[in-house]
Amino acid sequence: MNLFFSELLLIIPELIIILAAILLLMIGSFSTKNSAKVVVYFSALTLFFVSFLEIIMPWDTGLLFTESLVENGFSRFVKSIIFLSSAFVIILSSKWLVRYDSKAFEYPILILFSSLGMSFMISANDLITLYLAIELQSLPLYVLASFKRDSVNSGEAGIKYFVLGALSSSLFLFGSSLVYGFTGSVEFFDISKSIGAPEINTGIIVGIVFILSGLIFKISAVPFHMWTPDVYEGSATPVTAFFSTAPKMAAMCMLVNILYGPFSGAFESWQQIIIFVSIASMALGSFVAIKQTNIRRLLAYSSIAHMGFALIALSSPLSSSAVQSLLIYMLIYVVTNLGVFACIISLETSEGETISKIDDLSGLSRRYPFIAFSMTMLMFSFAGIPPLAGFFGKYLIFRTAIENDLISLALFGLIISVVAAYYYIRIIKIMYFDELDILLTKSSSKGLNITNIVCTIFIVFFLLIYSFFPIAEMANLAAKSIN
Repeated sequence: MNLFFSELLLIIPELIIILAAILLLMIGSFSTKNSAKVVVYFSALTLFFVSFLEIIMPWDTGLLFTESLVENGFSRFVKSIIFLSSAFVIILSSKWLVRYDSKAFEYPILILFSSLGMSFMISANDLITLYLAIELQSLPLYVLASFKRDSVNSGEAGIKYFVLGALSSSLFLFGSSLVYGFTGSVEFFDISKSIGAPEINTGIIVGIVFILSGLIFKISAVPFHMWTPDVYEGSATPVTAFFSTAPKMAAMCMLVNILYGPFSGAFESWQQIIIFVSIASMALGSFVAIKQTNIRRLLAYSSIAHMGFALIALSSPLSSSAVQSLLIYMLIYVVTNLGVFACIISLETSEGETISKIDDLSGLSRRYPFIAFSMTMLMFSFAGIPPLAGFFGKYLIFRTAIENDLISLALFGLIISVVAAYYYIRIIKIMYFDELDILLTKSSSKGLNITNIVCTIFIVFFLLIYSFFPIAEMANLAAKSIN
């Protein structure tokens, strides 16, 4: 009994989220007043609090609940970022949500449950726990994609995401059944011992391929990227902001856990898959983004390309520098996305709709110079222009590849970065040099302003923040806990 309670103490953040979600659900259901605003504030505060808890709690490795969960420095660091980014998404969604439907209290609660699923994804230590965590993360996302009940596009986005998500789950389950059949276990440690044998059974390799196929869908990398542009475009803009931040961080770090954990003995087999997916994602995402006219579709293809860049770090053998570079890259990616969507959500057309076309930004610098400046810095960061945060993220990724003799992969990534710079700089050109096309209004929201300012400061002054705050040290401790 004492052991059980001591294990519960190690998952206090998750327990707080569960209790908060249930309590807020009851408040929203039984309150006679419009409770969306109250639920929004308390949901954001809960996520901020548990993010802080993840940082201050012990980072020592601990196996919990018959070794089905693991808590270590890696899980603590990643979950703190996931909870923090989810809180900021709720903040930047607050005004839109109250205006869209003041009774729609379920929106932040769905984000709470999805964040809970992401947390267990990072801590999962066997295939069954991992699958349940993936579904807990995914089911709220399907609902969020179709949250705008009066929009045909939103309904279509939800259906597409659900159908393709079910397909990815079936691929993961089929691969898990093969791995279980040939190793006799679903626990990561036992699978690692079986794969570490002198000869790896072909059935295990096939199982790994199917599992990777299911997981690659979650990061929207090629060839399982097809849902991303339609879901990004059809969903409400704040929902798209959520899709592009915390779930991507969780899915990428889940790949780190499973590739460098149970499948570490099959490195030569899955390395080829990761390199192919990385190259294909960078190329397709960057070249297709060039012809996009819808800003959310452009960001969708940009996201596909960025996942390709992140996978360069995963193509290397396990090392603390490889994992550290991936963590810092994903942190920068999440913050930049939050800032971009804060700028987009804060701009509205004369009909009160969030902007959708890139040309809607024409002449923005003359009407709203600070938003234009923020967007410029964020776009330059995406493009990897020094001395902004995105440059250092790509530098760390390419350095890791070169250190592990993946020079061709690093060179290809560098060339694609030049291609990608075209469509990022095009947005800047439209904001500063094109004539004012439509009259935009600014949505006055403290949440949007705070998110925009915080993200812009982080991106612009990243070198100072990196030097004076222990981001690198925390990421290094998190990376070393995987070994």
